[in-house]
Amino acid sequence: MGNSVAYPVLRTADPAEAYEKARHLSGLLATRYAQVYVGAEMRTVADVRRMAALLPDAIHGHAESRKDPATGEYLDFDLDVRTATDAELAAEVPLDFVRTELPDGVRDQDFVRAVGAGPASLEWEGCWPDEPELGSYGSPEYDAVQLVLNSDACDWDRQVTGVHTLYVHVTKWGDPGRAERLAAAVGGAVLGEPEQG
Repeated sequence: MGNSVAYPVLRTADPAEAYEKARHLSGLLATRYAQVYVGAEMRTVADVRRMAALLPDAIHGHAESRKDPATGEYLDFDLDVRTATDAELAAEVPLDFVRTELPDGVRDQDFVRAVGAGPASLEWEGCWPDEPELGSYGSPEYDAVQLVLNSDACDWDRQVTGVHTLYVHVTKWGDPGRAERLAAAVGGAVLGEPEQG
């Protein structure tokens, strides 16, 4: 997905409600692609273990850049999270992975349940239906539904809050009318300014 315009349409403290509304919105896409993309920051060893069980092939990295104190060189994360000891992982957290496709057999609700206290994101991409009478057309390269857990920012990376935010992505240039109609479909409203997705 390219850089779209993302409108926040719902904020709630209830992750189950946010997920339910996200699934409803993703069902409104005229075309919904099969892949679901996820990303998460894991702040504890238990978080890492849960995510590794769901996404064994995800590529992990340090959530915040680390440098070698002697050389100043950036340090890579090079442990295998499936085989590393708890002590080794505890020295490395927080860890993250970004824009990973959910593998076959892993349900998006399993991912939601596995998320810890760190920020995480799920994206269902596709194309909104054309509404020529309203001058609104789908954009297959940019349209999507995004659920951001534990954050109130579309760019969820380390923006931790006590809420979960639902976004609709509509074209590269934005479509406030469509965003308002989609928000109304889940009992929400466009909340503030759009963000770059």
